[in-house]
Amino acid sequence: MDADSRIAAVEEVPEDGSLLFTVREGFDTSEAILVALADGVVAFENYCPHWTDVRLDKGSGATVREDELVCEKHGATFERDSGSCTFGPCEGAVLETVDITVADGDIYLTDDRYEFENKGPSGDHDLSSGGRIGFSGQ
Repeated sequence: MDADSRIAAVEEVPEDGSLLFTVREGFDTSEAILVALADGVVAFENYCPHWTDVRLDKGSGATVREDELVCEKHGATFERDSGSCTFGPCEGAVLETVDITVADGDIYLTDDRYEFENKGPSGDHDLSSGGRIGFSGQ
């Protein structure tokens, strides 16, 4: 692990949301999220498989309800540990994982597809019209 691939400390990942970070693949950037689990941390690409222009975390943490991630656009729910969609228009789909490693309390990007860019959003804006089901994201 090197300092350039360090994303955050494990303690920075909220238990009731997510931590947003940006990765680079060549000249393109995209976003990913860290999600706390009872026994560690997992990372997913930051989009809903139903509409890939809809981000799960718009910068203030993904909505979590009954221990599942929720897409605010159409109410799809995803298991925190596996990313499997359990309800909604993309039921059966799975969030794309991003490879990470935890060492000495820090989280490092180890996915060969990407380079770590920064903690926080990419600067690209959500193209969708926003949430339609009334979740506050809190």
